[in-house]
Amino acid sequence: MISILYACLLALHPVHLSVTEITYSEKDKALQITARIFLDDLEESIRNQRNEPALDLLNPKGITSQQLIKEYLQKTISVKLDGKMQRLNFLGFEEEDPAVVCYLEIENVKKFKTIEVRNEVIMDLHHDQSNIVHVTYKGPVKSFRLLRSKPSEEITFN
Repeated sequence: MISILYACLLALHPVHLSVTEITYSEKDKALQITARIFLDDLEESIRNQRNEPALDLLNPKGITSQQLIKEYLQKTISVKLDGKMQRLNFLGFEEEDPAVVCYLEIENVKKFKTIEVRNEVIMDLHHDQSNIVHVTYKGPVKSFRLLRSKPSEEITFN
């Protein structure tokens, strides 16, 4: 009985988590970024930010989903390379129920020694929100967990 109840609770996705992967493409000289965010949380956070309680993220009126998500991510995610703020190009998104997968890119990246990632996605909603970031550059993946109390982290590459 307890395990059935636990399974039902998990089905409601009580875990407040996003996962962002940042991968350097030598061929494209770019950082390719993929962010996976629960759709219901993303929609609620955008509603709060825009003060539009009835907003339907996938079928908005007067604006595109693409524009809403782009504006939101530009406010909640940032990347610095060697201390310099980078421009994030929003490439698009796709729905992968129960999440949204967002694609971003930083162009014209040659080399860097440090990367600082700030990710405050959904942190306005849940005190226990964790944003996991995986960075692939020069060797094995480096990962870290960002929290409301620590929304950014810098890592150094040799």
